[in-house]
Amino acid sequence: MRIFLLLIFGFIIMDTYAQSVANQAAIMEPVVQLFTGMNKGDSALVHSAFAKEITMATVTKDKAGNLVVRRENSLAGFLKAVGTPHPEPWSEPIWNTKIEVDGNFAQVWTEYAFYVGKKFSHCGVDAFQLVNNGSGWRIIHLADTRRTTDCKIPQSVSDQFK
Repeated sequence: MRIFLLLIFGFIIMDTYAQSVANQAAIMEPVVQLFTGMNKGDSALVHSAFAKEITMATVTKDKAGNLVVRRENSLAGFLKAVGTPHPEPWSEPIWNTKIEVDGNFAQVWTEYAFYVGKKFSHCGVDAFQLVNNGSGWRIIHLADTRRTTDCKIPQSVSDQFK
């Protein structure tokens, strides 16, 4: 009987793990879609990663070292920048990704580096908040930090841009 109970418990754990992995992949889908769209200069693909109503924020420092927080309630400017032809692709590799979920709400926290073509631009952290309204996960809030120093980019990432 104990072996039977242990087997049942093991199957429950494996099933829960498989569901968790599948859910995390679904949560990451719009994040990957965003970065793919940015890389291809495809503003429609980028737009489809977001919910209808969104907020965005960037935390950085000005040249004097003062904190600057830039907020936006629209994707319009970002979509225009992505969709305007530019000679070099934009790449934003990510690593150390952490996903937290509570029902239909998820948060993705990940380190990133931003490259224009092969040239490093900046690094920081992206913090996404997503909602699943029954038709899939969509980004409702994106905040990021940006800096050009103190970047701890993994060698495997930086090697891609040599």
